[in-house]
Amino acid sequence: MSLFDKFSKKAETEDETAGRIPPGQHLTKGFPVLTYGATQHVKTAEWSCRIFGLVGKEATFDWDELMALPQTEVHCDIHCVTRWSMLDTTWVGVRFVDFLKAVEAKCGPLPAEATHVMQHSYGGYTTNTPLSFLTDENVLLAHTFKGEPLTDEHGGPLRMMVPKYYFWKSAKWLNGFEFMNEDRAGFWERYGYHMRGDPWQEERFG
Repeated sequence: MSLFDKFSKKAETEDETAGRIPPGQHLTKGFPVLTYGATQHVKTAEWSCRIFGLVGKEATFDWDELMALPQTEVHCDIHCVTRWSMLDTTWVGVRFVDFLKAVEAKCGPLPAEATHVMQHSYGGYTTNTPLSFLTDENVLLAHTFKGEPLTDEHGGPLRMMVPKYYFWKSAKWLNGFEFMNEDRAGFWERYGYHMRGDPWQEERFG
């Protein structure tokens, strides 16, 4: 490849990614594995998701119930607080807005004061999110990445996928949603991470 071709290729790549890489981020070709604590190994037959907190009554979902809900494919870019970004990723799962309908069918309508959600994971990880963050059309309870079931290292069998925010807001090994009437710090937030985590505002630390 000539020097001219190399520069042309670089210019084409930069044009394609213009406006898609938040400040302070760089592209990665792989999918880095970043986890606090031990990787969890949960079989789908043993998986459950607990719904609790500010709900009419507590409930749980098993894997068959999750898979019976509408399944959606989402294409999006993702950004990690450790400064990598990956473009054009493909996920399949249940949109949170569809899951929320199933939650209300089991637990009753959410009260108006339910403004925030704590995501809970196998292994004890938590992260807080305003409920409004999760009602975007591309927020998933994701079980498939690039056409394959999520590996344990990347949060299988189920993780949250909240693409508009740094990826620590997308809890791996998801097993619960706690509905709250106020914001409360999750695991990394208690150690100084930002309560919101917008990559375009570089909300890395509070």
